Amino acid sequence: MGVWSGSCHCGAVRFRVDAQIEELTRCDCSLCRRKGALMAKVPESGLTVEAGEENLTLYQWNTGVARHWFCRTCGIYPFHRKRSAPDSYGVNVGCLEDFDVTAYPYRLADGQTMSVRPPDARPEWTGPREE
Repeated sequence: MGVWSGSCHCGAVRFRVDAQIEELTRCDCSLCRRKGALMAKVPESGLTVEAGEENLTLYQWNTGVARHWFCRTCGIYPFHRKRSAPDSYGVNVGCLEDFDVTAYPYRLADGQTMSVRPPDARPEWTGPREE
């Protein structure tokens, strides 16, 4: 189990992660590829927004299930509600203080083919789907 403090760049949004982190991922969907963040999967109970919730702005696309939050002042993405695991958050580990990315295994998450809009959407994704 680990505990880390996190924040956006300007410090308006501050949060705490209290969770066991198993691995880090970099998703290749069009949004994540562009934001370039390394993420850790954190259970819902493991993320606490301590300050600045009113400064978060929400971005949703595709099915609208995933909820990506950004600081409205500095634009940094600190975390998102995962579509593939709706009871979890993806946390941008670049926002965590004293987090050693070299201490965790890393993998590329295949988000590019996760889309549920095309008829050939991958069946193994566990998150909610719209057909």
